[in-house]
Amino acid sequence: MSERLSWSHYCELLSISDKDKRHFYEVECINSKWSVRELRRQISSSLFERLLLSNGEANKQRVLDLALKGNEIAKPEDIVKDPYVFEFLGIPEDKPMMESDLEEALVRQIEKFLLELGKGFMFVGTQQRATFGNVHYYVDMVFYNKILRSYVLIELKTIKLMPEAVGQLNMYLNYYAAEVNDENDNPPIGLILCTDKGNVDMQYALGGLSNNIFASKYVTYMPDKEQLLAQVEAVILKNEEKNKK
Repeated sequence: MSERLSWSHYCELLSISDKDKRHFYEVECINSKWSVRELRRQISSSLFERLLLSNGEANKQRVLDLALKGNEIAKPEDIVKDPYVFEFLGIPEDKPMMESDLEEALVRQIEKFLLELGKGFMFVGTQQRATFGNVHYYVDMVFYNKILRSYVLIELKTIKLMPEAVGQLNMYLNYYAAEVNDENDNPPIGLILCTDKGNVDMQYALGGLSNNIFASKYVTYMPDKEQLLAQVEAVILKNEEKNKK
């Protein structure tokens, strides 16, 4: 037992029967200095399963790596989850929202949003201006990840992801790389949060770009744990069958 965690932390951890999953939350709790409430929330939101599903390449080695090391942030894709969970906004599941309302709600709950984003994130601001010629554009939300030393530009979409959103974010990333980054910064990262990613179309929309652009679904309710677990098992089984060929 680690002296850095309280007995209350361990009471929460002992409720997890799977030893790999339990050790992941223990490591992450120590590394991220989660309070008991924050630990409880991460367990309830199935962070372990969401990280396994984030790039569609879940396998037994990935399970073992997460269990032993937690979620190490070494490359841009390491910061991505799928889905993101915004249950803390208190928005009914089927209530339509404007993008500006979603942005405002996330800013009001910025501490909880930072917890959901993960390690190393610092909030820069909303509606950050990018000017091309005499035309002004505005990035929905900008963060800086001190581990990756990269700006992270987030675009919020309250509809299914459309290809034009990728092109717009790619333009913003080029602007930040040329006009905002200093010599110590790594290339900026783009993340589109949307209600539905689709599958086939986005392989083409996101493919072939030199910038790091990712798309993830977000939900405003706690995801079904059994459903996420079934998805993880299905992806692991698919990868195992592919490796046998």
